[in-house]
Amino acid sequence: MRAAIYTLGCKVNQYETQAMEAELTRRGHTLVPFDGEADAYIINTCTVTAVSDKKSRQMIRQARKRSPHAIVAVCGCYAQTDPQAVEALEVDLVMGTNDRMGFLDRLEALSPDGGQVVAVDDALRRRAFERLPAGGLEGRTRAMLKVEDGCVNFCSYCIIPYARGPIRSLPTAEAAAEAARLAEEGYQELVLTGIEISSWGRDLEGKPELVDLIEAVCAAAPGCRVRLGSLEPRTITQDFCRRGAALSNLCPHFHLSMQSGCDSVLKRMNRKYDTVRYYESVRLLREYFDRPGITTDLIVGFPGETEEEFEQTLEFVKKCAFSAMHIFPYSRRSGTPAAAMAGQCPNAVKEDRAHRAGEVARGLHQTWLESWVGQTLPVLFEEEKEGLWRGHAPNYTEVFAPGEGLHNVIRDVKITGLHGEGLLGEVLEGPVIAGILP
Repeated sequence: MRAAIYTLGCKVNQYETQAMEAELTRRGHTLVPFDGEADAYIINTCTVTAVSDKKSRQMIRQARKRSPHAIVAVCGCYAQTDPQAVEALEVDLVMGTNDRMGFLDRLEALSPDGGQVVAVDDALRRRAFERLPAGGLEGRTRAMLKVEDGCVNFCSYCIIPYARGPIRSLPTAEAAAEAARLAEEGYQELVLTGIEISSWGRDLEGKPELVDLIEAVCAAAPGCRVRLGSLEPRTITQDFCRRGAALSNLCPHFHLSMQSGCDSVLKRMNRKYDTVRYYESVRLLREYFDRPGITTDLIVGFPGETEEEFEQTLEFVKKCAFSAMHIFPYSRRSGTPAAAMAGQCPNAVKEDRAHRAGEVARGLHQTWLESWVGQTLPVLFEEEKEGLWRGHAPNYTEVFAPGEGLHNVIRDVKITGLHGEGLLGEVLEGPVIAGILP
């Protein structure tokens, strides 16, 4: 079978797609591009915003139009939260965010004229962590290792707890074993990912903390960089920083979810911290780690957000001096408390605030990049692009440099200037001495 997969959404979706790709290949199927002819199209959907729902529907329709007689199978968060809407698009198989191997079993058993199969469970009843093969296809330099699923934060704008269910964690020993296996396969970097990895361990005996897992993974794969997915600021404590800074292969890059820099907006969002606690996390990271990359997400135009509240957010963003930011205009998501809140901001206001926040973010990013000119960074190179090799430093800054045969190689790079949204440099000869590995 020729199978084509399209993935929308977060790193967890990407991880789960990689697992399905690996399993399809293992079963003897052939992976083909999504924009070409295939016997089966798989769409791994996202539902984090109304825009994500729309994009998911578009990709389903494209697949059906491209090959009317092919099998179209849909999984992921949108399929989990609104299976009736997906079913109405005349797809052949609808499953949600659980049992990916069962999804492939059902796919193999389908025929184009065999009728629809809809098999979506109740996510809120899940208690077991679904184990999937970690890694990716041959040629990739970075492997994702999913260590957690589910979320119980119930932020007022977010549907994901209903799509993913409660917290389920991969036990420490199993995570460490997977990390060691991936290191043996030649990956130079492992990314610990999950729906809300800060909650890892809450369902395990003894309630271990995330830093316990990080120490175990770093020890199991000492020759690999270990990078963390998105963190709640409450995770960053003095103990976390003290223990994390002692790990030579932990990347000094921390994506701290923020969403707003105004306490009254954070309260309406049902976030579990205020700006004082958030800034304490930023301060601790800079105290214990050497010039860490600190990145964040920001939602602008949340219901009821006044101009004064937005200005407070801009000032807080400047105070935190993020190395990079993702900025999103608030997207009204049906089924969430925020969708019913008064004071929904007009699109023009949201677009204006996204533009203004973007200007601040670009200025901060420019300052961050310029601060590295003349410095030396160890770069893991991933691909050659337009005559330059592209890779990432441990702080997740993108670096470009000329060279030959640098795929999946870590080399010291002397930064000479800026290149687009990243840095430009020269690869230095000799062993890496500038930082994390080898």
